Amino acid sequence: MPVKKVDLPDWPWRAVLRLAEERRVQVWLVGGAVRDALLDRPVHDWDFAVDRDGLGLARAVADALGGAYFPLDAERETGRAILKAADGSRVELDFALLRGPDLEADLVARDFTINALALDQTNSLVDSTGGLADLEARRIRATSGRTFRDDPVRLLRAVRGEAALGFEIEPQTEAWLRRDAALLTEPSVERVRDEFVRTLMLPDAALHVQRIDDLGLLAHFLPEIESLKQTTQSWPHRFDVWRHTLHILDALEGVVTAATGQEVTPRPLTDPPPAAWGDVARVLGQFAGDIETHLAVEVSGGRDRWVVLKLAALLHDIGKPSTWSQDEDDGRIHFYNHDLVGAPIAAQRLQELRFSREEVERVRVMVGQHLRPAHLARADTITRRAVYRYFRATGCAGVDVVLLSLADHLSTWGPNLQEERWSRRLHAAETLLTHCFEQYEETVEPPALVTGHDLIEALGLGSGPQIGQLLETIREAQAAGEVRTQEEALALAQRISKSA
Repeated sequence: MPVKKVDLPDWPWRAVLRLAEERRVQVWLVGGAVRDALLDRPVHDWDFAVDRDGLGLARAVADALGGAYFPLDAERETGRAILKAADGSRVELDFALLRGPDLEADLVARDFTINALALDQTNSLVDSTGGLADLEARRIRATSGRTFRDDPVRLLRAVRGEAALGFEIEPQTEAWLRRDAALLTEPSVERVRDEFVRTLMLPDAALHVQRIDDLGLLAHFLPEIESLKQTTQSWPHRFDVWRHTLHILDALEGVVTAATGQEVTPRPLTDPPPAAWGDVARVLGQFAGDIETHLAVEVSGGRDRWVVLKLAALLHDIGKPSTWSQDEDDGRIHFYNHDLVGAPIAAQRLQELRFSREEVERVRVMVGQHLRPAHLARADTITRRAVYRYFRATGCAGVDVVLLSLADHLSTWGPNLQEERWSRRLHAAETLLTHCFEQYEETVEPPALVTGHDLIEALGLGSGPQIGQLLETIREAQAAGEVRTQEEALALAQRISKSA
C-alpha cells in the first residue's frame, strides 16, 4: 500500500523541520492539525511530538519566527510558541515529549483515532489506529476502552468533535462513553467548563447540548437542569421547561443571525412562521454592526458576550421548578417571581464552575431581568424614563436581554405566533436598541450635570445616602428630558430636599 503524503503550508512547517534538524530532535506533527489538513480545513493550532528537548525547540521556533515562548509543562518538556500569521491571525505551536517509548505508543494513547494521526519529516502519514479510515467514514472512534477513563474530559470532547466536524460517534465508543459518564465529576471544573463552552460556541448549540444531555453527561456539571424536565407549563407554552430551554437557545441563534444581516436557514428546533426571521432582520437590521460588535467583546478567558448570552439562555428559567404553582379552579400554571428566584441559582452554578465574576454577574442580570422587555412591550408608549430604568437595571447586558427576550417569545409561541403581540415585542426591542446605540448619552447614561459636592455646597446638606439618592433622581429626570442644565438640576434637588 503506498504511503500517503499530506500537503501542508510551508510556514511554519518547514521552519520547524529545519530547526529540529539543527538541534538533532526528531519531530512529528500530530493530532488535530493532521486531521484538519486531511479535511482541507485551516490549521491554526499545531501540535508536535518530539523525542527530546520540547522546551528548547519551542523557544527556538519562537525566536526564529518572531513569536513568543511559553513553557507549559517542565516534566513533559512541553513548550508553546505563539506566532502571528501573514494575515495577522494567532497561531499556536505546542511541542511535547512522546507519550511512551515511541511514536506508535504515543498515538495509541491519544483520545480518538482521527486525532491519532502523525506526519513525519517527509510529510508521510503515520496511522497506527485506523484513523484515516474513520476520517473518511466521518466517525468518532475511541482509540481504546480506556480513552475516557484516562481523561474524562474526553467525554465532552467526543461530542464536540461530532458537532464541529459533522461526524458521528460510533456505537462501541458511545457505549464506553455512557459507561464512563459519571467520571466527568473527576477532572477540575475548569477543564469541564472550558470543554462545554467550546461546544456551546458552535452553531446549532441547542442540538449539541441536547446530545450532551442524552448521553448522560449534562447533569454532572449542570445538575439543576434535571428539575426542568419534570416542570410542566401552561399555554402558550407547548413544552416542559427543559424543552423550552433548548428551543430558546436555538431561537437565540436565529434572532442573532437575522439581526446581524445573515440569512436564517430553517432552525433545527425552533419553528415560528418563516416570516418572523424577516421581521427581526427588518426591524433590527439597522443595528447589525452594533450588535455584532457588542457580542464579540471578550468578557473573560477568551469567552465573549455571545457565549455568555448562550449560557444565560440555558439558565434563564432555572427558577421555575421552585416557583411552580397551579390554580385550583382552572388548572393554570404559574411561576411567580421565577426570574428573581432564578438569578442567584444561575449565579451560584456559574461560580461553582469557576466562571469569572463579570460572567457570573452578566448571567445573573440577564436571568433576573429577562422578562423586563415583555413588560415594556405591554405599554402603548415606552417613555424615556422607562428606557433609563431598563438600562439602569440591566447595565451593559441590556442589549443581550433584548435579544434573549425575542428568542423567548419565539420559542414560546412557535408556529402560533400572534402578529399583534410579536409587533409589540419588536417595537420594544427597536426602541431599547435605538436608545442604546444612537441616544446613549441622552437616555441610557446621561453625563452628570452636578456632583455630590455641588449639592452639598448649594443646598447646605451633609454627606450621606441622601446625596446619592438626589443624584440618581436628577439623572433619571435628565434622561426623561425634564432637566437639561445644572441650574435645573439644582432646582429639582432643592424642591426634593425641602419636601423631604
